[in-house]
Amino acid sequence: MTLRLVKACAAAALQAATIALPVVGTGFVALFASTMPAMAACDDKPQAEVDWSNCRKRNVILSGYNFSLANLNQTDLFGSDLRDVKFDGADMTKSILTRANLSNSSLKGVGLSKVEGSRTVLQNSDFTDTDFTKAEMFRSDFSGSILKNVNMNKSEFSRANFTGADLSGAMITFANISRANLADAKLDGTDFSSSWMYLAKVAGVDMSATKGLTQEQVDLTCGDDATVLPEGLTAPEGWPCIDEDQE
Repeated sequence: MTLRLVKACAAAALQAATIALPVVGTGFVALFASTMPAMAACDDKPQAEVDWSNCRKRNVILSGYNFSLANLNQTDLFGSDLRDVKFDGADMTKSILTRANLSNSSLKGVGLSKVEGSRTVLQNSDFTDTDFTKAEMFRSDFSGSILKNVNMNKSEFSRANFTGADLSGAMITFANISRANLADAKLDGTDFSSSWMYLAKVAGVDMSATKGLTQEQVDLTCGDDATVLPEGLTAPEGWPCIDEDQE
């Protein structure tokens, strides 16, 4: 009787273990999967809402695609052809756009804070309501573009080209726009509070509706007799400047 009882107990225990193992295993896999971080699918085709975060897409031709609401956080797009692309609502925080071409593109409401974009071509594009906070856009070309209500706080736009751009309502505060070209730019309600404007080119520019502009800032710029300043500010004796920027 004792031997039979031992065998019966052993068989029951083995059966219980056999049944329980898949359940435990499945639960473990489910738990493991739930704790794994979501991974970007860098091989996914270019499309709206694609997740290319942290992906390397250097020197690729992506013109004409729709990247609306895409996750391009920290995506490396160095030297890529991004002309005629729709990026509206995309997250491009800390992305690399150095020497890329984004001309004739739509980037409305895009997150471009801390982006690296020196010598980038962004002509005739729409950046309405875009965030450029702490962006590095040295020598970039925004000529003919719409930059209404953009946030350029604490950003680097030295030597950038804003010829003919619409910067109405833009917040260019605590930013570096030294030697930037603002010829024919629209500056209605543009806030220049505490920005560094050394040799910024404002010849012929109507700055009468700007905000935050001080006499100290104006004295550093390069304007001429056709430059219109806000009430209370006067043209410095050094206007027009000798062009020191031939590089």
